[in-house]
Amino acid sequence: QVQVVESGGGLVQAGESLKLSCTASGLTFDEHAMGWFRQAPGKEREGVSCINWRGDSTYYIDSVKGRFTISRDDAKNTLYLQMNSLKPEDTGMYYCAAHGGCWGRPHPSDVRNPWGQGTLVTVSS
Repeated sequence: QVQVVESGGGLVQAGESLKLSCTASGLTFDEHAMGWFRQAPGKEREGVSCINWRGDSTYYIDSVKGRFTISRDDAKNTLYLQMNSLKPEDTGMYYCAAHGGCWGRPHPSDVRNPWGQGTLVTVSS
């Protein structure tokens, strides 16, 4: 059974940083593209960033480009999202998931595992 566990969220002020982690089990981690998604209050879940299975190709939505960095450690079955210069609009629940690929913005309909519990990021102004 595939399971992902996200961690690292918290309450920060605008301009500060957080690093999210996502540990996966029950899947061949190094054979899957991975993605980060977020869901702001009252909004639909959206793709934020993804990384291909080799780790040499990434994608970011425009609003986080230059501030967020996605990475993976296949030896630890762990995905990361370094988030710098956080803004209030980055507030939301963040989720990770194995994805069909990383050719553009990841979409929640193309994830390959059940959603985890997520980790909450709150950015105050």
